[in-house]
Amino acid sequence: MLYNVLAVTGYKPHELGIFNEKHEQLSYLKKAILKKIRHLKEEFDIKWVITSGQPGVELWAAEATTILKESYPDLQLSTLAPFHNQEERFSEPIKKLYSTIWEQSDYKDYITKRPYDNPAQLRLKNQFIIDKSDALLVLYDEETEGTPKFYLSYALKKHETESYPIFYLTPDDIEELVRDELDNES
Repeated sequence: MLYNVLAVTGYKPHELGIFNEKHEQLSYLKKAILKKIRHLKEEFDIKWVITSGQPGVELWAAEATTILKESYPDLQLSTLAPFHNQEERFSEPIKKLYSTIWEQSDYKDYITKRPYDNPAQLRLKNQFIIDKSDALLVLYDEETEGTPKFYLSYALKKHETESYPIFYLTPDDIEELVRDELDNES
């Protein structure tokens, strides 16, 4: 089966205990995201990766997609921000990454065509991206709630009524990658 459009979401950095780009586990997490997107691209011939450009897993997945585009020229990146100027409250390093991803996106737009004015814009973003995608990749552990649960609620509804797969990247997947990397280093 082919899934042309893959939505990607997951935890925000603070939900993972990551407070800067120098966090010792961040490189492993980024490698795990890249590996999972590569696997889904190869298995299902993904053509588009969509995120809303939120800090954390979404920006790291967008970053991974830009790297994978070198090997897969047909792979494209879409950033669908929930509202204008979402990056206003981001820290400087995250603003810089967001700006880079925005510029490198093959398609970019705002779901609501105005600055933030109410939480409904975030709910609309989740629903809109799930509606526009064929599958979801989510970094989520059901024992550790967080912001991905909002995306998942829409994804699970869509999964119940049509063929909408939900692919998980779990802490166990990341631990396995870390073990493999450490084994290869020794």
